[in-house]
Amino acid sequence: MATSFRDWPWPLQALFYVGLAIVLVVAGLYIPGLPLSTVRSQLESAQAEVKPLETEVANLRVYKQRRSELQSEMDALQGQLATLQTIVPDEKQTDQFIIMIQGAALSSGVAIRRLVAKAVAAKSFYFEMPFDIGADGPYYSVLDFFSRLGRLSRIINVGDLKLSAFKGAGSKFHMTSGTSVNGAFTITTFFTHATEATPAAAGAKTSGQKR
Repeated sequence: MATSFRDWPWPLQALFYVGLAIVLVVAGLYIPGLPLSTVRSQLESAQAEVKPLETEVANLRVYKQRRSELQSEMDALQGQLATLQTIVPDEKQTDQFIIMIQGAALSSGVAIRRLVAKAVAAKSFYFEMPFDIGADGPYYSVLDFFSRLGRLSRIINVGDLKLSAFKGAGSKFHMTSGTSVNGAFTITTFFTHATEATPAAAGAKTSGQKR
């Protein structure tokens, strides 16, 4: 004679309910059209989309870790560029360059009597801007002047140097006591901007200094 479910021992009833719950969950997960099955499909689709994103994030972490290193390298390169632009500027900056030369001469006790701008010469990656200069002063002052030229911020080449003993007779300038050397030479500086490469007007002279 069949017994009622209520007459079953409670362990059997509990086991039955657990089994029924498992069946319902499995049915909900795998039978198409049921809510749990739909949610499960959406979850699997979302997980499939997350995987490539996680890979991309992992790749980006590498760049994030290198960001400070790259920023330091960029700052160093910008500093080098600023230094190079000071040494070889984009523009001619003729006025500033002449002031630099005059300042070096005054600091050394040398008088510049003649400064003539010559034609700009175009090279492969830069332009040469030469000047013919005449100067006089005590011998060691002239040496100090050339030394100061080498320490200026712009690159300067000195060529065609001719030094002679100063005799004093016939000079139209007031000479500094101790002047013993006359010098004639060419100084050349450089710049890179093509639009500034127009030939300088030869004959643009500075007036003689009276000291």
